[in-house]
Amino acid sequence: MLKIEKDVYPSICLRNKVTFKTFFSHSGLIVHARTTLFTPTLAVALLCSACTLGPDFVRPASPPVKNYTGKYESTTTFSAAGEAQSLAPGKDIAGQWWKLFRSPELTALIDQAIKHSPDLQAAQAALVEAQENTSAKTGALFPALDASFSDTRQKTSGALFGNPGAGGSLFTLYNASVKVSYTLDVFGAIRREIEGLNAQADYQRFQLEAAFLTLAGNIVTTVVQEASLRAQIAATDVIIKAQTKQLDVIRQQFELGGLSKAAVLAQQSTLEQTRTGLPPLQQQLSQARHRLSVLVGDVPGKELAARFNLADLHLPEQLPLSLPSKLVQQRPDIRAQESVLHAAGAQIGVVTASVFPNFTISASASSIATRIGDLFIPGSAIWSLGGNLLQPLFHGGEFTHTKRAAVAVYEQEAAQYRSTVLQAFQNVADTLTALKFDAAELNAQDATERAALETLDMTRTQLQIGAVSYPALLTAERDYQQAHIGRIKAQAARLADTAALFQALGGGWWNRVDLATVISTEQKKLKKPCQWWFCLDELIGLDDLTGNKTLPENNTIPTQETNQ
Repeated sequence: MLKIEKDVYPSICLRNKVTFKTFFSHSGLIVHARTTLFTPTLAVALLCSACTLGPDFVRPASPPVKNYTGKYESTTTFSAAGEAQSLAPGKDIAGQWWKLFRSPELTALIDQAIKHSPDLQAAQAALVEAQENTSAKTGALFPALDASFSDTRQKTSGALFGNPGAGGSLFTLYNASVKVSYTLDVFGAIRREIEGLNAQADYQRFQLEAAFLTLAGNIVTTVVQEASLRAQIAATDVIIKAQTKQLDVIRQQFELGGLSKAAVLAQQSTLEQTRTGLPPLQQQLSQARHRLSVLVGDVPGKELAARFNLADLHLPEQLPLSLPSKLVQQRPDIRAQESVLHAAGAQIGVVTASVFPNFTISASASSIATRIGDLFIPGSAIWSLGGNLLQPLFHGGEFTHTKRAAVAVYEQEAAQYRSTVLQAFQNVADTLTALKFDAAELNAQDATERAALETLDMTRTQLQIGAVSYPALLTAERDYQQAHIGRIKAQAARLADTAALFQALGGGWWNRVDLATVISTEQKKLKKPCQWWFCLDELIGLDDLTGNKTLPENNTIPTQETNQ
């Protein structure tokens, strides 16, 4: 746990020469500060040089492991149904990994999602907010300059000067003043606050990357699901047609007296059971289409132009596999939690500095006159210059407990960081295992389908020579289509788990253009300069160096970008 070798209290300033030392150490959080206070003259030099109390953040080390699944992942190859996938340990991940499926329609959907997804726009706005808060706090490091002007109508009484009998006076007092104040960040409280806000901005940046990674992964898996459902519906339709033909044949045989009524009822029951499986597949397909529309930022009622089939999606042949030591640097969720840990460490520094003196320098210059035309004439000027020192002495143990609470928050975030890392390693291990068994299942389903196809071909031959009846052929066709559905599901699972591996490894965000820049650029393309009469009362800042304000085409300030 976080250990403090020696508490530092402001009372050290009462001594002529005091040396104090603080040391913080916890899973990558280290600071070592040593300060010597000599005579009051040297103390003034210390105030000018300043220092930063509290812990300096150091990124936690990666877990000391060499693999994800307990076995060394070399160039392992997963072969199934004539398609092989090989792992490439250490190979970098493409920034646009979804293009490896070689589907232009899929790429177009993700491009559309970048432009119109409200989830990405919300994450982008949160990032801008965090960045602007950081910039705003940075202003505290500079002197503050304020100007003011006031005019006051006053009436005085002689009683104010000890002469109640004297008449009062009525006059207007004009005051124009300029004030400068500067807080010396001697012990680094302000700088630690800025450090914490920078960490929060980093958190929002990685949250944006995580949101896009989740969005892209959901689009790919939904596309795979749509393609699988279409293939399953087509196969089910073939089965229904075969069973309908078989029912007609059995009815004819029943009418001729060759079969009993029970055979007709049994076949009709089988047909109806198959038909009951079709509406759920059609419902799932509609829901998948609705989900895709929402993911790319459209309403569900707007039909997508692209329709996906399994034949349109190609299985990536080589799968990059990041080294375990790199995973903690590549997963957006880990980097986001690391930023939270950084912010918690900075807060310890803020609390530590709060028990030390706070120095503020202020100065003001004013001109006071009873007539506005007499402002700034000789004799009307007044000024002041001063300094303020605020030293907390006794707050009933508030600072001690606040510091302990800050340390506890850091401990909590450190534990959460370790949990996030473990979950990330589990995601990769689970996906690698899934790819292995996906290949095994696809091989089994492929063998089943080939066996069913051979049976169907043999039955057709036997039917031609009269060795089997026509219902036997229809049964063989049904078995083949059911085996074909099993193969479709196994093929779709392999494609979906391949996308899951790219997602588990971080998605390659470090190999493409900054996402925040792309989203900001796309949003500006949907705006146009507002009309001058509308901009007069809109204090929303300037969008570019030319001073042109931009608003959406409907001349309203957006809370959410409208799809064009």
